[in-house]
Amino acid sequence: MTIKIALFNHKGGVSKTTTTFNLGWMLAEQGKKVIMVDADPQCNLTGLILGYKYDELEDFYKTEPDNNLRDGLAPAFESMPKLIEAVDCFQVVERDGLFLLPGHIRLAEYDVTLGIAQELTGSIQTLKNLPGSFNYLLDKTADKYAADYILIDMSPSLSSINQNLLMTSNYFLVPTSPDYYSVMAIDSLTTILKKWNAWSKEAQKMNLLKEADYPFPNVTPKFLGTVIQKYRLRGGRPSKGFKHWIDEINNIVVRRLMPELQPLKMILSEENYKNEDISEDYCLATIPDFNTLIATSQETQTPIFSLTDEQIKHVGTVLEKSLESVDHFHSIFSDLADKISRLIEYDISN
Repeated sequence: MTIKIALFNHKGGVSKTTTTFNLGWMLAEQGKKVIMVDADPQCNLTGLILGYKYDELEDFYKTEPDNNLRDGLAPAFESMPKLIEAVDCFQVVERDGLFLLPGHIRLAEYDVTLGIAQELTGSIQTLKNLPGSFNYLLDKTADKYAADYILIDMSPSLSSINQNLLMTSNYFLVPTSPDYYSVMAIDSLTTILKKWNAWSKEAQKMNLLKEADYPFPNVTPKFLGTVIQKYRLRGGRPSKGFKHWIDEINNIVVRRLMPELQPLKMILSEENYKNEDISEDYCLATIPDFNTLIATSQETQTPIFSLTDEQIKHVGTVLEKSLESVDHFHSIFSDLADKISRLIEYDISN
């Protein structure tokens, strides 16, 4: 069984792409087969892994037709006389078991049509295949690669595509950054996820969608937890200003988000959270700022925690401190991957 994990926050700048890349690499390092899906039309994950700049992506789509998310969905959205097929993913260099399903800068063109289909009105007869098409494509691709996990890097929006991707995933993570806007974003998620869940339950009941070429799945995504990233350290701990907002994020998750998700059955069991010592705040990891290492990571297409002496290009004390940071981030992401795996294994077994 392939597990789909959506990384979602409709606030931008919270390191969804960075988290997807580093987490995917770590899970693969631990022996899992992982497909990372770039569902953000900005295509930052695609550019990071394939080394393409934005203006080079159009050439990529011409030389590698069909091998991206948008073109993989085209049989459904363009009414082609053929079924959706698995996409040929790209093996990530230097990391066995890790694959990319590239994004497309024109994926958002499908959003309006999908939105009409997801209104679940009488007009859906001609659009019945669209709500289940994303799930069908990901399942077919997962089967092709015998994937253990699919990680979905989503755009920072409340689009119909995001609604579909999240509500057809098995689990979801909420990446955040310690600031006022992340607190407000999580507060608004309490309303958004309630509406999206109600829509999904209605869609699951419709015979028209059950009998479509791409059936809408019967699944309820469960909240794994938050990841708080991009803060500065002082004396080995978050500085005072960042600590305030980290506490605020944890508080609003406990006070507002969890009580809304619980009756929707969009959370894990309390025992599951307690087993991982996260039942107090539901935060899976706090990850300090990568500082200059992020530029090196992007340039070398290598996660922070796998950077080598040669890639860092420093010497002496600066190199030593950089390597200490690399080891520290390896520990953080290893622990994050372990927690996610155990949370899911416990959930499935119970």
